[in-house]
Amino acid sequence: MKAVVLAGGYATRLWPITKHRPKMFLPIGDSTVVDRIFAELEADDRVEEVYVSTNERFASEFETHLANSEFDKPQLSVEETTEEDDKFGVVGALAQLIDREGIDDDLLVIAGDNLISFSVSDFLDYFTRKEAPTLAAYDVGSREKAKSYGLVELEDERVVDFQEKPDDPKSTLVSIACYAFPADALSLLPTYLEDGNNPDEPGWFVQWLQNREQTYAYTFEGAWFDIGTPESYLDAVAWHLDGESIVADSAVLENTTIGENVHVMTDATLEDTHLDHAVIFPEATVRNGDIRRSIIDEETRLENLDLAGALIGAHTTITNGPRS
Repeated sequence: MKAVVLAGGYATRLWPITKHRPKMFLPIGDSTVVDRIFAELEADDRVEEVYVSTNERFASEFETHLANSEFDKPQLSVEETTEEDDKFGVVGALAQLIDREGIDDDLLVIAGDNLISFSVSDFLDYFTRKEAPTLAAYDVGSREKAKSYGLVELEDERVVDFQEKPDDPKSTLVSIACYAFPADALSLLPTYLEDGNNPDEPGWFVQWLQNREQTYAYTFEGAWFDIGTPESYLDAVAWHLDGESIVADSAVLENTTIGENVHVMTDATLEDTHLDHAVIFPEATVRNGDIRRSIIDEETRLENLDLAGALIGAHTTITNGPRS
């Protein structure tokens, strides 16, 4: 079996934090979003090779990241795109990768920005038992949230209907970006695309496929975060930290209070400041601040600010008069 980790997005909703770094490198505790996935794929002997599908803009960042990592399986496979408007769509890019790398084996496809509470090995166990196309499905608990995803209808674990981003969801069970395909199902990708079907979300291919082959859903409870917005990233950090906080040994704290779910990274300086549900990147400086549900990027200088829900890009300086 081969695996593809989808990492080709530009994460514009997380700009400026992700304008010059892949969102898959955002820290979750002492690891990153994508490294959590790499670790699971590295540990499963059924997965022989891992292709990391990214774009030309972030290729060098991934090369450096993989060269410095502990993982042996991941290797880059680069899409010929440099901006959002150039993208082929996920299905189109996947078909090109399969052709480019000569993949003719069973294939696991997982998004590199997925933070999931289930074991990928458990998902592959399920796929092995079913010997059929398989997706992972999660109950988001809200019909409003379900509008943003592919909605799954099941009968005895089999997918009997699939609606991509419906305006009026019938339920709250959605497909997440984790799929396993037998080799013979992958051979249908060219037919799907040649017939003019949607090349973007994988859900459209699953919708088309489940009308031709039995397709199953691995359902799970616990947690799932589609890290695409500042809110979802902070929620993922909070889930991982579970009310605790991480402060790097090299960070300097003077007259500073740390609330819940805070991550302060190396060489940050905090003076006369309160933090709660916040991520502070390396070498950021905050003086006389109250920072809540915010992300402060590296080498930023903030003084005399009360921020809630803020997203501050790297190398930014914002100073205000003394807070009353």
